[in-house]
Amino acid sequence: MTATGTFGLSTEARNLQWLLGNLVEEVPGVRSVTVVSSDGLMLLSSDPATQQAATTPAAGRPGGPRGSSADLATIVSGIGSLTVGAARLMDGGGVKQTMVAMEEGSVFVMSISDGSLLGVHATPDCDMSVVAYHMALFVGRAGHVLTPEVRSELRKSMESAQ
Repeated sequence: MTATGTFGLSTEARNLQWLLGNLVEEVPGVRSVTVVSSDGLMLLSSDPATQQAATTPAAGRPGGPRGSSADLATIVSGIGSLTVGAARLMDGGGVKQTMVAMEEGSVFVMSISDGSLLGVHATPDCDMSVVAYHMALFVGRAGHVLTPEVRSELRKSMESAQ
């Protein structure tokens, strides 16, 4: 995890960090994960550097986008903004999930109840339905816990870690 640790964090914030860590460790093919607030700031993130060497592409690049959890957060925020704008233009209602499949991986973005976004960067051979299922579990468990107070606490934790 990219954070100062769990010392001094509320139980809710520690639980969210634990849930995010489980998503990365338990779901095959997941390279990195981030939670971004509705205003585009990273609240939680896995650390791609801690992933096993097996998730590192053959070209020797780090497991996450350019190896930076901040890059994934930026991508997730941008995709979220783009899809919300498209949904408005098309009178499509709220955006629940977006998936971008590329030759060398996939990016999944799922809405959390408070307007925050969960983003996952996965390997090209991941089982997309398994990734989406575990993302939905995370959203279901995290949505009611991600209160304004917890978001503020997580944001401060991320800022102090940088």
